[in-house]
Amino acid sequence: MALDTDTLSQFLDALDRFVKERLIPKEEQIADQDMIPSELVDEIRMMGLFGMSIPEEFGGLGLSMAEEVKAAFVLGQTSPAFRSLVGTNNGIGSQGIIIDGTDAQKDRYLPSLASGEMIASFALTEPDAGSDAGSVRTTARRDGSDFILNGTKRYITNAPRADLFTVFARTNPDEKGAAGVSAFLIEAGTPGLTLGPPDRKMGQKGSHTCDVILDNVRVPAASIIGGPERLNKGFKTAMKVLDRGRLHISAVCVGAAERLIKESLTFATERKQFGAPIADKQLIQAMLADSRAESFAARCMIEETARRKDAGQNVSTDAACCKMYASEMVGRVADRAVQIHGGAGYMAEYSVERFYRDVRLFRIYEGTTQIQQVLIARNMIRDAAA
Repeated sequence: MALDTDTLSQFLDALDRFVKERLIPKEEQIADQDMIPSELVDEIRMMGLFGMSIPEEFGGLGLSMAEEVKAAFVLGQTSPAFRSLVGTNNGIGSQGIIIDGTDAQKDRYLPSLASGEMIASFALTEPDAGSDAGSVRTTARRDGSDFILNGTKRYITNAPRADLFTVFARTNPDEKGAAGVSAFLIEAGTPGLTLGPPDRKMGQKGSHTCDVILDNVRVPAASIIGGPERLNKGFKTAMKVLDRGRLHISAVCVGAAERLIKESLTFATERKQFGAPIADKQLIQAMLADSRAESFAARCMIEETARRKDAGQNVSTDAACCKMYASEMVGRVADRAVQIHGGAGYMAEYSVERFYRDVRLFRIYEGTTQIQQVLIARNMIRDAAA
């Protein structure tokens, strides 16, 4: 554990109060205005949430995986926009630098990412490359000691406000798969890097995505994560951080499910039909019980897998199981929550209507359910043949 038991408990208690007292009351405003107020972003910075998983030597909290999922359980109980704001700084936007970055890259970026001074964005998806990430078409052509990048990235989280982009581009045009791709660190404001208009999404208002357009963007070879020595090894770096990202998202799904269960239970005990609370009705009880059991199962899966990851075990298959199960689970819980609320669950003034739309994305990003299924089965077959 990175923190002693008392310090971790104090942090989680403070985070729980912050979520309940500051974030949840702002959810409706953020959904209506599609933005997080700057003063709230400052408070999130003060809480240290941008640097939860970044090592202490660079100004972060240095949480272990088991500690990080506990924080994600709490943070997941409010609007996903808050998690999305800090998620890339803690995950794919920083972990690649932590694992494979040069000392100069670590010193340059990690302190600013940990403090929230810089917002990270992970630019992999393209118009024709999503689940098939190996078909990246963005090119990085060598020009002396530099590379010149051209291409378009799509649905890039935090791009409208990002200060640092991790951009995947093909550096070996003769290699059609993932092996010919490198990961570049490119700062906002670099000539040739522009942004498309913010996307209009089904849910997760306050969390912004847009296209990232690269038009003859010139960067030095030193901007490759790990330096020129890691040319054509961008996907190997990405693979190293996937388990942590999947467990983090899984824990957020559990937090959202637990919030939905609380809302459903409160409504069911207060709403009366036929002279009694609807919570007395067995069919309502069945929906509540199913949601509680599934959420608890996901929590146990995630905690166990996080502990084993911290112990140095290979948890790739089980992390994919967690992502698949937890993201599907929270969708079922959200559906039951709307059903328990009846007509009220379809009304915008009830949080379950918003969460119903918000959690739908969890089954898609950072690896769709179907990609997780393929990965799990492929690993099972490989292990059986070993």
